[in-house]
Amino acid sequence: MSWSSNHLPKYRKHRASGQAIVTIRGRDHYLGPHGTKASKVAYDRLISEWLAVGRRSTAPQQDPTSLTVAELILAYWKFVKGHYVKNGKPTSEQPAIRWAVKPLKELYGRTAAVEFGPVALKAVRLKYMQGGLSRGSINQNTGRLVRMFRWAAAEEMIPASVPQALSMIAGLRRGRTEARETAPVQPVDQATVEATLPHLPGVVADMARLQRLTGMRPAEACIVRPFDLDRGGEVWTYQPESHKTEHHGRERTIFIGPQAQEVLLRYLARDPQTYCFRPCDSEAKRLAEKEARRKTPRSCGNVRGSNRKRKPKQKPGERYTTTSYRRAIHRACDKAFPHPQLGYAMKSSFSDDQKAELRKWQPQYRWSPNQLRHTAATEIRREFGLEAAQVILGHSQANVTQVYAERDMAKGLEVARRIG
Repeated sequence: MSWSSNHLPKYRKHRASGQAIVTIRGRDHYLGPHGTKASKVAYDRLISEWLAVGRRSTAPQQDPTSLTVAELILAYWKFVKGHYVKNGKPTSEQPAIRWAVKPLKELYGRTAAVEFGPVALKAVRLKYMQGGLSRGSINQNTGRLVRMFRWAAAEEMIPASVPQALSMIAGLRRGRTEARETAPVQPVDQATVEATLPHLPGVVADMARLQRLTGMRPAEACIVRPFDLDRGGEVWTYQPESHKTEHHGRERTIFIGPQAQEVLLRYLARDPQTYCFRPCDSEAKRLAEKEARRKTPRSCGNVRGSNRKRKPKQKPGERYTTTSYRRAIHRACDKAFPHPQLGYAMKSSFSDDQKAELRKWQPQYRWSPNQLRHTAATEIRREFGLEAAQVILGHSQANVTQVYAERDMAKGLEVARRIG
């Protein structure tokens, strides 16, 4: 019989000895004479320790070397699923951790966790490098592994000396490693955006316009609801239901001016709790436009919806994710800037060389939603200064805004021209 998740082991009397006893994960703990204050304090302490470690056994390992790396990963994953959650949904850190531990499990899954040292961690880091990860991603994944061993030490599963030794490894430095470098995110020029918008679904195009005008994050553009808008003044304010830094106790207010208001007005006549930009609305609009272009008489051919599966594996959702938003823009970029010879679509009939050529071409003409934020930040800083850009972007420190607001090269050229 399995216990419910809220079940607590009971404080009982062991009749043969007269002592108080509690059984946790199959192990009996004697607490002293039954009914005494000391036995009840001992019971409270054991239950508190058991709950603090996620209802795992608090008994020490008989053999400290018996815990393998694979078992440690499994225990840590249970913690990850409960810790990295936001608004009842998994955060992006969960899949990142799942990918980070794969090479570790492949190379050292059967190794005792206490024997995993700096040399082994460097071997896993080399595996990341061989997989084509960038220097920044390698350092991030290495940090995730060290954090996992630090958690295990805090849970008294391994000695503290293990994560201490792992933390001695410095991150990879630029110019001192063979790991590839990624180019910094640059603003996207308005001409490129305007050339891409006609190839986007109408809903996604309006998301891009709104983000470009307000400088909001892609995730914030995906979750706009009428309920979150304050339309009382000339300039509206938008407080998203969730944002990147809310776990630090910070508030996020986005200012929506007249042009951005025109974009949103088409999406406000709905339930206040419903998202404004929905894939299901976009798909319905696409099908309606397709039906309007139909040349076959209604009495001939298929009736709308008759040739579709009754229970498809995937249905258009109630909101866009940052991933689906980015993919829609990339597909539109491929249509707006097709390869001169190969076109914009990846076809199964292409040779390996043609596929490689297309993969080389597409990144040069693709842009991502976050680049719209960089573009807005650059223009705001140029016109109104760094402090204004900091307020609009929602940064607590100006040095973070420096990353988004690229320095105006025109000003540097003008100064050099004047001072000779």
